[in-house]
Amino acid sequence: MTTFTHRQGQFLAFIHLYRKLHRHGPAETDMVKFFRVTPPAAHSIVVKLEELGLVTREPGVARSIRVAVPEQEIPAIEETEGPPW
Repeated sequence: MTTFTHRQGQFLAFIHLYRKLHRHGPAETDMVKFFRVTPPAAHSIVVKLEELGLVTREPGVARSIRVAVPEQEIPAIEETEGPPW
């Protein structure tokens, strides 16, 4: 079983669902809008997920992020709260 924080799990769930719906990965701006975080915060989470081996990205290829966790280990996505950007 893979270990990650609740917040990391929510980002994994978002990336997984976004890829299913759109057939490509989300841009970091999509994560900024959904999670209502700053661009640097979204970027740092994506970098950390990649460092932990929870996602993969192709260098120089936009929207190439993929979840590297078995689907059954990805948590359900939850509603976000706070003011929209």
